[in-house]
Amino acid sequence: MKFVVQRVSNASVTVDQQVVGSIDQGFLVLVGISGEDTRDIADKMIKKLIGLRIFEDSEGKTNLALKDVSGQLLMISQFTLYADCKKGNRPSFINAGDPAHANELYTYIVAQCREQISVVETGIFGAEMKVSLCNDGPFTIILDSAMWNE
Repeated sequence: MKFVVQRVSNASVTVDQQVVGSIDQGFLVLVGISGEDTRDIADKMIKKLIGLRIFEDSEGKTNLALKDVSGQLLMISQFTLYADCKKGNRPSFINAGDPAHANELYTYIVAQCREQISVVETGIFGAEMKVSLCNDGPFTIILDSAMWNE
């Protein structure tokens, strides 16, 4: 499982020229799910995501978590995070989870986040989406479940 976490001042996602999700200060999270991912892995990733202390405190140090700043989440499914570009110039996506598995885990991740964060917005799984954001910093972190296997 991979999360690309961007600290944002605001972000939104549009499908068919309609805004389907938008947030103010918080995290835009691109969520990639592989075929081997499980709810246990998702739980570890969610805990790390919610606990990330990457907002500035009164002294200007990145010491505050999402809850400390009443931050919001915009979660976007992103199978292309599992692109394999080793051979040729056309990416392969065989490492991405099949859509049924990925959608089930994505839905689970969103539900778990909603239990902890008051505003959690989403895109539409599998849809062609346009994502807009104002990356605050810029500040981008990549969480990869492979880090627990190292």
